[in-house]
Amino acid sequence: MMYSIRVLAFLLIIHFSSFSQRDLSSFDLNGEKLIQKNVLNKYLNFDFSKTWYTKKNRSVIGIIGKNHQRIKIKILSVKKDKKNFKRYFVKGKSKVRKTICDFEGEIILSVIKEYKEMHYGVDNYFKSKGITSQGIVIADYIFKENGKQKHSGFFKGKLYSKFLKYDDFVEYDDVESDHDGYINNAFVGVWKSYKTKKEKLCNWGDYRVLFANEDFDIGAAEFSPSKKYLKYGWLNYSKAWFNNDEKARIEEQKKWWE
Repeated sequence: MMYSIRVLAFLLIIHFSSFSQRDLSSFDLNGEKLIQKNVLNKYLNFDFSKTWYTKKNRSVIGIIGKNHQRIKIKILSVKKDKKNFKRYFVKGKSKVRKTICDFEGEIILSVIKEYKEMHYGVDNYFKSKGITSQGIVIADYIFKENGKQKHSGFFKGKLYSKFLKYDDFVEYDDVESDHDGYINNAFVGVWKSYKTKKEKLCNWGDYRVLFANEDFDIGAAEFSPSKKYLKYGWLNYSKAWFNNDEKARIEEQKKWWE
């Protein structure tokens, strides 16, 4: 079923308000119907690492603070702990304005739930591809920036990811990516400054971002920041992808993390 981004946001707010930030076991994305049993143990032998850092940088939309300043997040590597199969070690970089910080941390799996119904995309394209199940993985994350770098702190919160399972492996679920309001790899949490100890809302995700101000994303088929927020780091993004500004597009495509 297709959902507009406004309807999706409303549904997610209902889910979110029903649970504390550390107990969202019934949370879903894009209105998917989930079997309520937690089947985490069924999936511990599978490696989810590639589901969290394979998307192009343009696809990752991030906000920090009440004004939704743009934050860029690039996860560079994810490795599964060979002893604790629930834990994954993460390395990456963050960028706000001109400030770039390295971070390291971990993702800890807590809940995995499967969909009640399978989805196979447009014209059932994926029906013959060998998918055996689909679902959502919920995890805790904490990413610590390098304290020696300027304006550093740490990220902490919940991660929600849609996945596909085949016989021998799992991978990123983009079967429904052509639908309006599609989102995946949703990080929902805060960033806390080492220096001031103050916390700021900090959320990011693939293609959309959860729990943003109602007037932030005015896009229908795809993310589009409203004019109100362009001064908070979104002007170049808007010029590049909606005004066909070649200079802005080149800037957006730079590998700032290298």
